[in-house]
Amino acid sequence: MRTLMPWMGLPVRHEMEKLLDRFADSRDEFPATGEWAPSMDVSETKDAVMVKAEVPGMESKDIQISLQEQLLTTKGDKQMEKEEKEERYYRVERTYGTFTRTVRLPVAVDGSKVSASFKNGLLTVTLPKTPAAKGTTIPIKAE
Repeated sequence: MRTLMPWMGLPVRHEMEKLLDRFADSRDEFPATGEWAPSMDVSETKDAVMVKAEVPGMESKDIQISLQEQLLTTKGDKQMEKEEKEERYYRVERTYGTFTRTVRLPVAVDGSKVSASFKNGLLTVTLPKTPAAKGTTIPIKAE
């Protein structure tokens, strides 16, 4: 009679499922479109949502920001420098072209008070929360 041995595939399958779940969770709900996309950080403070995007080599006039409901969209166009006829490239790793990046904000924000700044290739968008999104603290009475 054969001895049954445990199949070693189950732990491997479980690890693969965990890896695929992490990959799926890390993707944006709205993937970037265009030839490249800036890296973004979205954070939240008590009063606002902050979005920071790395756009090196761009100027503020080349970037457009829009807010519709809870979706913040950033668009831009990074042009390649003029190539000199005498210059030969051995490697080109910098990215150029257009991009569109949309992120869903985690809470409601006041669109009339949004501000944006641009310094050293870093775009910072500050989106103040609505009073309802800030929430309220309810004091507890001791009896």
